[in-house]
Amino acid sequence: MSSKVFLIQSQVLGRGDDKLGMVLMANFLRLLGESKDKPASLVFWNTGVSLVCEGSPVLDYLKRLETQGVEIAACTTCLEYFDLADKIQVGKPTTMVKSIQSMLSSEVVCL
Repeated sequence: MSSKVFLIQSQVLGRGDDKLGMVLMANFLRLLGESKDKPASLVFWNTGVSLVCEGSPVLDYLKRLETQGVEIAACTTCLEYFDLADKIQVGKPTTMVKSIQSMLSSEVVCL
């Protein structure tokens, strides 16, 4: 397990076509679960928090990553803003302070 933190800021990967972006995000998370190397954590911000919540098409991939030792963290402020705090299905809510500490002690990859 590396000391990398992947910051997932959106439901989609990349910019442009959102349907393609969702396919790319699903493929990314599925293949990350199949990869030998893993980040230490995935931090979900902004609309990215919806990926850890009820109805997300990538819950199984995220649950697999969590069982493989990857910390899954979702911004509490974002969950509350989108009224998703009671819909989280994988990982744990986190504070901005904890997110900052995690990012300062790791290499951050923004997605």
